[in-house]
Amino acid sequence: MATVATPKALACPNCGGPIEIRGYAHTLSVVCPGCLTVLDATNPQLAILQMFQGQQRILPGIPLGSRGTFEATVWEVIGFQIREVTTEDARYGWSEYLLFNPYKGFRYLSEYNGHWNYIRVLSALPEKTMDRGNKLARYQGKTFAHFDHAPARTTYVLGEFPWQVVVGETAEVDDYVAPPLMLSSETMAGEITWSLGEYYTGQQIWRAFKLPGYPSPAMGVFANQPSPMAAKVRSLWTTWLWLTILLAAMFFYFTASAARQEVFRDSYTMTPGTASAAPFVTKDFTLTGRTSNLEIDTSTNINNDWVYFNFALINQDTGQARDFGREVSRYQDEGSSRDRVVLPRVPPGKYYLRIEPEKTAGSAFLYYEIVIRRDVPRLGWFLLAFFVLFIPPVFASLRAFAFENARWRDSDHPRVTSGGSD
Repeated sequence: MATVATPKALACPNCGGPIEIRGYAHTLSVVCPGCLTVLDATNPQLAILQMFQGQQRILPGIPLGSRGTFEATVWEVIGFQIREVTTEDARYGWSEYLLFNPYKGFRYLSEYNGHWNYIRVLSALPEKTMDRGNKLARYQGKTFAHFDHAPARTTYVLGEFPWQVVVGETAEVDDYVAPPLMLSSETMAGEITWSLGEYYTGQQIWRAFKLPGYPSPAMGVFANQPSPMAAKVRSLWTTWLWLTILLAAMFFYFTASAARQEVFRDSYTMTPGTASAAPFVTKDFTLTGRTSNLEIDTSTNINNDWVYFNFALINQDTGQARDFGREVSRYQDEGSSRDRVVLPRVPPGKYYLRIEPEKTAGSAFLYYEIVIRRDVPRLGWFLLAFFVLFIPPVFASLRAFAFENARWRDSDHPRVTSGGSD
């Protein structure tokens, strides 16, 4: 692993304070740590480029001279600057750290609201393109979506830089994202520089530099911050697919293996207000085999009318009864003249059905047929299970959508407008 060489020591021509130059011949400008004067490092006398005009001294979160390891290489922090973007609604700024290794050159770290990016300047140019009105950039086979465009102004500098840095210089910046990566182009004085950033957490940065304490917590969602739900959503939908296939296979198996045995069929008539409307019992019928469900299928001739049936399934040997009621109603195109109900877990034995039909006195003559079948397939449980399986992936997808919505909210291309429409 390469070591970082000892810096060269000089004196500030403005305040006489010591200045260390760590970037050697790469350094074109350096900022005095004492008076914050920007100096020309290419001049043997360190000519003054700019005097510090600010009212407040800002300390970097990572001190100059700190060394951290990225890509199995030791990098030293030699420069620090704050850059700002001003819009109609707000002004916001971020920090940038210049990293140097004498054998590998320069890298950058940027930090905004606790979100970090490790950045390298590109030698190959990305391809800018359009797709259905959306601005894109392609680099090394990956497509990046345009996030925003803004003029970035340097408001504070400290340390040394491989260019003639001055407070107040402005660059036109375009950012393209494909989390966890970000492509950025900076245009200044007609020259365009492309860089590629990779998202890091504050904890990763602190470990890389072995810094004491804890980093500031990240606030909000950053442009190229990877979604914590993305992989989970894919996993949950994959699991849902396989469980749904298994559920469908079970449904077809139980449907195919169901006996659907008809054990009783008879038809009856009833005239409201007469003796035919009195309660009665059917002929008995026998259920054999294992305990299974029982379907009571009632078909009527009603039209623009209703009828209510009080049923009781009675075990002839034990006298145990299951009471239940069913209403059948049909008016024009609503309702149905037929009703089905399934009683679960009816044990084998000899049974009969007690029926008490109710209908408005003076209403039309009623004809109805009762068919009883044992061991019928039930779609309801499978539908319930199907919708229950939907809950985890749908919930995760909604959370992922909310994360992406928060990511793009402050970009030039918000996914959902403030009015709530796409």
